[in-house]
Amino acid sequence: MNAARPGTLTLWNRMKGQGGRGDRSPLGMWFWDIDRVLLLLALLLMAVGLVAVGAASPAAAARYSDDKHHVPPLFYLWWQLAWVGVSLPVLFIVSMLPITIARRIALIGTAVCVVMLIAVPFIGVERNGATRWLNFSVSLIQPSEFLKPFFIVTCAWLLSMKAKDDTLPVVVITGAMTVLVGVLLMLQPDFGQTMVFAAVWLALLMIAGTSPKVMAGLIGCVPAGVLAAYLFYGTARTRIDAYLFPNSGGAEGGSDHFQTDAARATITAGGWRGTGPGGGTMKFRLPEGHTDYIFSVIGEEFGLVACAIIALLFLVIVIRVFVKLLDETDEFRLYAAAGLATQFGAQALISMAVNTGLAPSKGMTLPFISYGGSSMVALSIGMGLLLAFTRRNPFVTRSPYIARWSGE
Repeated sequence: MNAARPGTLTLWNRMKGQGGRGDRSPLGMWFWDIDRVLLLLALLLMAVGLVAVGAASPAAAARYSDDKHHVPPLFYLWWQLAWVGVSLPVLFIVSMLPITIARRIALIGTAVCVVMLIAVPFIGVERNGATRWLNFSVSLIQPSEFLKPFFIVTCAWLLSMKAKDDTLPVVVITGAMTVLVGVLLMLQPDFGQTMVFAAVWLALLMIAGTSPKVMAGLIGCVPAGVLAAYLFYGTARTRIDAYLFPNSGGAEGGSDHFQTDAARATITAGGWRGTGPGGGTMKFRLPEGHTDYIFSVIGEEFGLVACAIIALLFLVIVIRVFVKLLDETDEFRLYAAAGLATQFGAQALISMAVNTGLAPSKGMTLPFISYGGSSMVALSIGMGLLLAFTRRNPFVTRSPYIARWSGE
């Protein structure tokens, strides 16, 4: 028998400790505590986004080129690569934050973003009939994109305080915050983002165990809010009319109906398998094929099967988060992670519904896939926070469902 030389076993154990679960360095502890499958799914969506933006870039470049200004065919792909390069470190750094620091950053971020939203109507930059961006020289910033993850964490923190003091009017406070954000967004105007904020707030109230009577009353206000938007908000009325009555006429309504028709025609043009990368022609009809309608470009060039796989990826991310939260006992972590997952899924659902003609025309990016700097960085912050809040909690007794889904 071959006996191990003195020190050999010790050296082997040391090597395992440096790269395995015995690694107690900050990076090693982060790697073993983080939900690596969730991280991998997010990175996979970013990779899909680079391929999709590469496919949509020539059409977008042709649309924005003229006699005086020529946009290179892959201009938007190179910029998306740059934004991914900025966003990845943001995602990793945020995911490493301790929960208390992440909460403080979210509270400060909420206040800063609200101030920026207040400034948008006065000094904002107008694009395509909407004023939603602030010019910071290096890039345009869309405050509403950055507000979403911070707002959700702030609301989660306030709602979690009710477990300590049941007399706190947290529903009223978070409701007032949501109304304030909604008013500021409607001034831009951005009805779609307003609906996302309202939907996430209602979901958080439901998860927090708000009484059925209160929930019924709030949900009953949703149709009233949509009706008020239809009556007093011209853009919403135009888009709803264009969706429900495609032959109603009107230049703006005709434009919205054209976008919906073009998106639906593009997503089905490639059939199940698609035309192949660079083979699409219908994408040149889309007004914003690299941003709002990128899901349609994917359908044309990579097929409806690819669209179904992408939709499944979003669904798996949301389900995985909620399954991991089944045994979470910390109210703040539970509400924050659930709210972030809800926002992520709702945004993806709205974007895909618009591209398939199941919802009225609405500028909504597909998370991690659509082109855009503000969207990419803000979503990376949100995903980083989600990874931070779903890190392994040693004080939680995990159910067999957690072990089965997380591979632990």
